[in-house]
Amino acid sequence: VLVAEFSGVVSPVAAEFMGAAIREAERERYDAVVIGLDTPGGLDASMREIVKAMMSSTVPTIVYVSPSGARATSAGVFITMAAHVAAMAPGTNIGAAHPVQLGGGMPGSKDKPDKVEEDKITNDAAAYLQAIASRRGRNVAWAEQVVVKSTSIPAGAAVAANVVDMEAASLEDLLKAADGMILPDFKDKPLRLAGAEIMLFPMSRRQRLLAAVSDPNVAMVLMSLGVSGLLIELY
Repeated sequence: VLVAEFSGVVSPVAAEFMGAAIREAERERYDAVVIGLDTPGGLDASMREIVKAMMSSTVPTIVYVSPSGARATSAGVFITMAAHVAAMAPGTNIGAAHPVQLGGGMPGSKDKPDKVEEDKITNDAAAYLQAIASRRGRNVAWAEQVVVKSTSIPAGAAVAANVVDMEAASLEDLLKAADGMILPDFKDKPLRLAGAEIMLFPMSRRQRLLAAVSDPNVAMVLMSLGVSGLLIELY
């Protein structure tokens, strides 16, 4: 089993990393690829790139929201529900997937997004998540509510509501619980994961650097430094 751990904002770096992990699993014929996920969300385009890679994967994909205290919110909901097997560690949560536009103007500004445009974006996101949930046999009604009303639920409730497949305290427990599962996309090959050898797929140095500077907090600091530098030079 190939394991790729990702924690941070869903960005082009995240899409590149997860896509590379899936391609590596396909190339080396792993029995499954596990994406350990902890994210507050991120960019729609990057999220869709990840979802498309998971949907077309020839190797079973497993998303494991972990460790305890982690979350899969906003874009993370789409990625989690797109997996062939979705699992969460105790003490994690999933939800709050209402789309938010960047650069929508400051409070009180007249440059806020148009209501019609905002509704179009929300309805598109809701339909997209519903299609994902339907493909994976998960709760389609909740998929709509999590986008429209931005609801959020803990791991136990997510399992009970058929949002994810299971709750697992560790990766080993997850592999044991998933062992023997028959997935619709792999009906002729039940999962055989109990006691599987675990191989880690780390980020490259370049990806770690890009992930660090693309963090919104770091990006804001860098932008402020850049603007300050320009002002000082002009002065």
